[in-house]
Amino acid sequence: MSENLWVEKYRPKKLSDMVDQEEIVKRLQMFVKEKNMPHCLFVGPPGTGKTTAALCLINELFGDSVRENTLEMNASDERGIKVIQERVKEFARSVSLGEIPFKVMILDEADNMTTDAQEALRRTMELYSASCRFILIGNYSSKIIEPIQSRCAIFRFGSIPEKAFESRLMEIAMKEGKSLDEQAAKLIYEFAEGDMRKGINILQAASVTDKIGIDQVKQVVGALESGGASDALKLAIGGEFLKARSRLRDWMASQGLSGIDVARQIHDSLIRMQLGEELKAQILEALGDAEFRIIEGGDDQIQMDAFLARVSAFAWKKRAATGTRTQKVGSTGRRVALTPPRPP
Repeated sequence: MSENLWVEKYRPKKLSDMVDQEEIVKRLQMFVKEKNMPHCLFVGPPGTGKTTAALCLINELFGDSVRENTLEMNASDERGIKVIQERVKEFARSVSLGEIPFKVMILDEADNMTTDAQEALRRTMELYSASCRFILIGNYSSKIIEPIQSRCAIFRFGSIPEKAFESRLMEIAMKEGKSLDEQAAKLIYEFAEGDMRKGINILQAASVTDKIGIDQVKQVVGALESGGASDALKLAIGGEFLKARSRLRDWMASQGLSGIDVARQIHDSLIRMQLGEELKAQILEALGDAEFRIIEGGDDQIQMDAFLARVSAFAWKKRAATGTRTQKVGSTGRRVALTPPRPP
């Protein structure tokens, strides 16, 4: 079953096969060469190769005896102090098999462990450092207590660069007998935000035909039609709230988009727009508030309506500050701008 998942099928088996992270790979290869390693802490965003690096390291260290000498646990599932006192301690104090004088325990998502469990783990790392090394993996080093951090060599993984990311997607598509369009690869990178695991999953979901184009990727990621986000934003900036709201609601309904999807695409459009710094900062603040409220359980459409209303209000306030107003003139009802008289 795992071979049906491209993420697992194309997971690197050796450190040299990893995408980017050159400096980290060099340091880990030195551990393999010396057949020795300290406790390690791998931290960084999702999908950047932390777990893959740990698995490659133990595979190259232990070879055929990797199963007998390693234990992998997900700390978010088994995060309490009881697990540390029983299962982890039992494994750590047992003798290794083979020429490597220690075993290795991998604790994935270690930043989800309780404080009490981390304190117990710190003590275990001290007592059994001769017979067991630990590789802790997490997204945030700040959630790991300082005593553990001080006992580990810390490796900080960065997001995969665009060129390396797209090159890996092209390589996987070619091995699967698919043709990946360059623009489609760029769109996958944009939505994956440097997360290689997410990017490969999008690629596999879009591979319904031999040629993977931008249209197939858009269907998978729920992308707005070209220019849609910037069009809605421009209407709101121009003070046309009702038009912007109507356009946005149509997109969300017809394409099944969530408020988070729309907010992120509006963010990308806003960054590229030529606006004054003050206005752009105000809009970003409003967008951040809307996204936060959606994540906390607010209604998608109401929060996005509120965002567009705030953006339109910026335009109305700007007009009021300049003293410009309109008035109907003549039988045609045409509106003309009126400005207040200059002070004497």
